[in-house]
Amino acid sequence: MHEAIAKTKYVRISPRKARLAANLIRGMNVEEALVQLNFSNLKGGILLKKTLLSAIANAETLHSVQRRDLKVKEVRIDEGPTMKRAKPKCRGGRVPILKRMSHFLIIVGTEGTQR
Repeated sequence: MHEAIAKTKYVRISPRKARLAANLIRGMNVEEALVQLNFSNLKGGILLKKTLLSAIANAETLHSVQRRDLKVKEVRIDEGPTMKRAKPKCRGGRVPILKRMSHFLIIVGTEGTQR
């Protein structure tokens, strides 16, 4: 009945690309989710793995829960601020380039919790 939260903010990856990795681990056991992220070839997988490890550490220290009992309850990828840049084009024109950021939120908990 314990939950632990980990947040990572202002990550330089677009939310759409990060959600591809988030869909891999949604609702899984924590150990299986780590294996999935280890072997995924996505940049979002590497970044999401750090946040997942932080959530696991929070659960172990705050609630004295063992890693094998934890399950990924919620994975949320929200849109962060966008850096706006420009690329020069012909005849003095320009084309906008949007460099998007993401905010990650992972909630892990024991089997008895409902979310």
